[in-house]
Amino acid sequence: MKILVCISNVPDTTSKINFTEDDTKFDTNGVQFVINPNDEFGLTRAMWFKEKQGATIHVVSVGEVSVEPTLRKALAIGADEAIRINTIPTDGLFVAQQLAEVVKNGQYDLIIAGRESIDYNGGMVPGILATLLDINFINTCIGLEIEGDAVTAIREIDGGKETLATTLPLVVGGQKGLVEESELRIPNMRGIMMARKKVLNVVEPTDSIRGTEDAKFEKPAPKGAVKLVDSDKIEELIDLLHNEAKVI
Repeated sequence: MKILVCISNVPDTTSKINFTEDDTKFDTNGVQFVINPNDEFGLTRAMWFKEKQGATIHVVSVGEVSVEPTLRKALAIGADEAIRINTIPTDGLFVAQQLAEVVKNGQYDLIIAGRESIDYNGGMVPGILATLLDINFINTCIGLEIEGDAVTAIREIDGGKETLATTLPLVVGGQKGLVEESELRIPNMRGIMMARKKVLNVVEPTDSIRGTEDAKFEKPAPKGAVKLVDSDKIEELIDLLHNEAKVI
């Protein structure tokens, strides 16, 4: 089985976010970038298939040279080969079109992407990718078993879980539950040294549609001061919730 894991290069959640050029550009200065958590769950599950079933794992990311440390980390975790599509990811449609070309050229059986990235939270790429490729798609996936071409998957739905049966080829939008956080892997020294010798291919982007563009960014408004109400002043609390907070 040949697996492609799609990797987004996202800011660490502890990074301080700022914008430049009249709030039209994201300021990357001083920002630490990491593997998108939803993608890391997918990579870890792919490693299970590699170790148990002899699968081959490639990782791919859309981005300029700055994403290569993140791809190298994926290689250190255990991926066999990396691909960097040399362009700035602008929106979900554009990214999906670029990934679709890689999938077509690589003839992958299983494509694992995170259900969304934690920076823009668009949640579009896996579904668009499956549509472009005209293959099966399971989103919000929290369980995945494969025997031959037969797939059993569990996905999260409102109020519960759903078990599905399908076949390869398949696009999966993974999330926490596909593996648990305790199963995530930290590259060891041997993995880091081996990653330096593994192939990282750089491919040029194809002509694709850019469906949207960023007009302006805006940070959330700062939280107001907390108002404390004595426990015996229920009417005052109700008045504040109704007239000021407007939540009742």
